[in-house]
Amino acid sequence: MTLKYYQDNAQTFFDGTVNVDMSSLYETFTKHLAPGARVLDAGCGSGRDAKAFLEMGYQVEAFDASSAMVELAREHTGLPVQVMTFADVDWKEEFDGIWCCASLLHVPSLELLGVMRKLVDALKPGGVWYVSFKYGAGEREVDGRRFTDVNEVELRALVVHVAELKVDKVWMTRDKRPMRNEVWVNAVLMRG
Repeated sequence: MTLKYYQDNAQTFFDGTVNVDMSSLYETFTKHLAPGARVLDAGCGSGRDAKAFLEMGYQVEAFDASSAMVELAREHTGLPVQVMTFADVDWKEEFDGIWCCASLLHVPSLELLGVMRKLVDALKPGGVWYVSFKYGAGEREVDGRRFTDVNEVELRALVVHVAELKVDKVWMTRDKRPMRNEVWVNAVLMRG
């Protein structure tokens, strides 16, 4: 369902997200990274963030589940963006940072903890992980996309179940896209 949405609407989604200024969010993440660190953009969409990290001098890998989005992200970033899902993640302690901007929100709530554990396994000890979700509680479907909304309490509760993780910071932001008014819960997590 969600994958079909992105396959059918890849160019529209790309056009609506690729130029959004995310620099304030980047700062909260990159301050934990050494120069040249290895970063994974998991669920990269347009490739906007992967390209920004690449331009900052980081070694970047990126993936998305939608082959149509991956083609656009490859063109935009020049990176060999992979077609894969969170279920396909099997890296072991390879990344200094993982970026999940508005991507984990498509994972069904019953699968979220398992996906988080896979991603933590991909993160090096001492690594940093950024996540964001639409603010709320529960699951919903909107225009052919599934969303798992969380609030700060639920996010902290999820992290408690992943022993290696600790919360560095949780904060709310307004959607940065024009004409959008959603609230987002953001978190920077650290692997101990």
